[in-house]
Formats: sequence, structure tokens, C-alpha cells
Amino acid sequence: MQANYTLSRNPLSLDRIRSILNRLEDTIIFSLIERAQFAHNPKIYERGVFNELKALQFNGSWLEWFLKETEAFHAKARRYTSPDEYPFTSGLPDPVLPAPDYPPILHPNKINVNASILSFYIRSIVPRISVQASLTLACLKRSKGIIGDDELEDDGNYGSAATVDVEVLQAISKRVHYGKFVSESKFSQDPAAFIPHIQKGDTEALAALITKPEVERRLLVRLRKKAMLYAQDFASDGEPLPNCTNKGKIDVDCVVDLYESYIIPLTKEIEVEYLLKRLEGLSQEEIEKLANSTL
Repeated sequence: MQANYTLSRNPLSLDRIRSILNRLEDTIIFSLIERAQFAHNPKIYERGVFNELKALQFNGSWLEWFLKETEAFHAKARRYTSPDEYPFTSGLPDPVLPAPDYPPILHPNKINVNASILSFYIRSIVPRISVQASLTLACLKRSKGIIGDDELEDDGNYGSAATVDVEVLQAISKRVHYGKFVSESKFSQDPAAFIPHIQKGDTEALAALITKPEVERRLLVRLRKKAMLYAQDFASDGEPLPNCTNKGKIDVDCVVDLYESYIIPLTKEIEVEYLLKRLEGLSQEEIEKLANSTL
């Protein structure tokens, strides 16, 4: 899901930001549905397992190699010159073309929490989202006489699973790092409300300024409805098919929990961290001018 910053008159409009975040919900849900069709395949998340990668002088996991190769191409295509894109790997090549002339949007910062996103996704989301496919695989293997540890989790679809993993991770990363846009938008509307707390390093006060419990509640309600809808199968005429197993294509509770327990809290952490850095590099005169300005 891409955002066009060259055409937008006000990239910090809260309505525009909400629209992008709503579309990212769809992207994340659909990507998780795609990942749920494959078994866990824990082998692709373990470092040093594939001799083929060792032969390439790469000692990370299969997924880390996938990310590195994918992001290397995306870097050449200028993906990470966009203010809302953050890579999972370092040492990427320079873009082939000059960066687009984006208008200044965010205060300069180097906040990137992709390492935390990757760790949480591998350890908490993949095992849960893939459990039904893993159980179906085990049933199939038992029918062929394969029992015990060999019957679970690994269906051999390493490339397909990792391809979807990359899509999920990139969407979650964009969603979480968009907290910077939320913070900048709110700060720009009323700098005076934030500046004293930024100068004191008061993280609790800053968190209180950006937290809207009712907005979060509505988000989770909307997310659950979307996940339940997208998890259905549909007939050729577009009508939903009856679900006799009550399982659907995805664990709806897992999607909601991903947002409630991780995406929302981590986004707020980024919002506060961004605000703490918002005055860096500014003179006292510039700070005072900001404090006396409003949109």
C-alpha cells in the first residue's frame, strides 16, 4: 500500500492519515490470511540452518535472507527514500534514480523498530496464525504413516511462506512507523501543548496527549468486523458461504490481539519517542516561535 506525497496538499491531515491506516488494516489482514494457508515452517526462521545460504556466505535465517534480497531491490527502486518506509536490513544499495523531491514532512530522526517487529512476528504471530494449516498437514502426514515430530509444522513451502512473511512485515512496519505522522500532525496543531513536556522528558504526559481510548476501541471493533468478513468464503454470486466449522480462513482473535497487544502499544511508543526528538537541532528562538504558533 503506497502513499503519494507529491500530490497530497496536506500529508499531515489527520483525515488523510486515518485513511491510510484504515487501508493498511486491509493489507495486514489479507496478508495474514495468505500466510495462514501455510504451515508454521519454523526452519525458515532459524539462523544457520540452510547450507545453501552458508555457501552464499550468509549466516542468517531463510527469512532474513529473503528480506535482504527483497529490500536490496526495493532500495534500488527508491522505496526507502519515502518518508514512510523503513527497511529491516542494513547496508542496502543506493537508489538507481535520484530520490523524488518530497516536501519536508517529518522532523529528522532515525527511529526504526523493525527488529522488534520481526522478533514479535516470528515468535508470537506466525505460530498462532499457521496453527490450522499445521494441524491439517499433520493429519495428512499421519495418513501416510508419518508420525511424531515429523508430522507437524513443516510443509516445505519455504519460498511461498517467506514471500508472504515479507509482505506482512512490511505492512506492519509501515503501520507502526506511521505513528511519526500522527505525532507530527498533533504537534503541528498545538506545539505549545507538547513543548513543555518534551523539554522535561515527561513521557507519561506526552502519551496522555496522544492517546484516544475511544478511537482505539472503535479501531478494534472495526478490525474484528473486517477480519470476520474477509475470513469468509464466498460463492460465485458474491454471497458468503455457510461456515460449518466456525473457523474461517484466519484466526480473527489473533488479528485483533496483534493490534491490541502489539501494534497499538508499539505505535504509541514511536509517537512518544518521536516527540521527544522533535525539538532536537532547533534553537531556543525557533522553539519559542513554535510555542507561540498554531495552525
